[in-house]
Amino acid sequence: MSAASSPGAKLFIIYTGGTIGMAFDNATGALVPMGFREIKYHIPEIAKLGYTFDMHAFHPPIDSSNMSPEIWIELADIIYSRYADYDGFIILHGSDTMAFTASALSFMLDNLGKPVILTGSQLPIGEIRTDARENIITAMEIAAAKKDGKALVPEVCIYFDYYLFRGNRTKKYNTEKFEAFNSLNYPPLAEAGIDIKYNNHLILQHPQQPFHINTRLNGNIAVLKMFPGITTAVVHALLETPGLKAVILEAFGNGNTITAPWFIAELKRAIHEGVIVLDRTQCDGGSVELGRYATSAHLLEAGVVSGHDITFEAAVTKLMVLLGQQGLTAEKVRQLLETSLKGELTEK
Repeated sequence: MSAASSPGAKLFIIYTGGTIGMAFDNATGALVPMGFREIKYHIPEIAKLGYTFDMHAFHPPIDSSNMSPEIWIELADIIYSRYADYDGFIILHGSDTMAFTASALSFMLDNLGKPVILTGSQLPIGEIRTDARENIITAMEIAAAKKDGKALVPEVCIYFDYYLFRGNRTKKYNTEKFEAFNSLNYPPLAEAGIDIKYNNHLILQHPQQPFHINTRLNGNIAVLKMFPGITTAVVHALLETPGLKAVILEAFGNGNTITAPWFIAELKRAIHEGVIVLDRTQCDGGSVELGRYATSAHLLEAGVVSGHDITFEAAVTKLMVLLGQQGLTAEKVRQLLETSLKGELTEK
């Protein structure tokens, strides 16, 4: 389906920072942040869209490498406080951690019925060949698009280089091309060409319950990435981290690990002490299938949770949100980790 015309749409734009708003400092040659006034100056075409929009800019702008859960909470609060007044939201964000922010917001913004579109650019907006203009203009069109009075895309997404992806299915995979993001385990929600063509059957349905936000996050998470030759000391030290609540086990292939008795014993001890261990594959595409091979059957027996085809970014942020919710037992968290809450994984 092509884009629906939505003249008079009211949008809210949040400028956090990132390359999209950077300019070269003549004195140092380094990239330094501009304000949103300069961004608007470089895209006069915005006025032709026929939308009204308001803006909120972070001062100072944030390099996305400095993104944090505290800023995610601030973003959720900003959207919540303005939710009733706008048709859609655009977040201008640095690309390095954009997939983390998109994933986090997908779990924090509960019963979302309006578009929240994150975008940015690979080149600063003042550059002649910048990708910023098209990304911002099309993100605004998507955020404003409606059918029968309802938003066409009522979820958190990333729009970049002609493709709209579900935010919690997306990862940055390239630093040198305009197509910086991909979503190997879930197709694009829309593609922008002469028209914007939406894949409606892939987009989340409108919620039946009132919109609210989850802003209690718990970051007591560690990542155990498997590699040949990993030592007892490294695994033991990580699993002994004070206050540790969960571990993302970055396994080989379909979720496989070494089968050394010491490794299995360390995992069983941690799980027995209440640590949640979530298994996800190191591969960008594909899914965990615990028990398919002997090298993962022992994990299933030990109580390791399958992450199915969840991205690393979604695994981190989903755990933060679930661990932050009061009243959830460890067993309930394990159950929810294997359940698709916001379209973040393909259940087997």
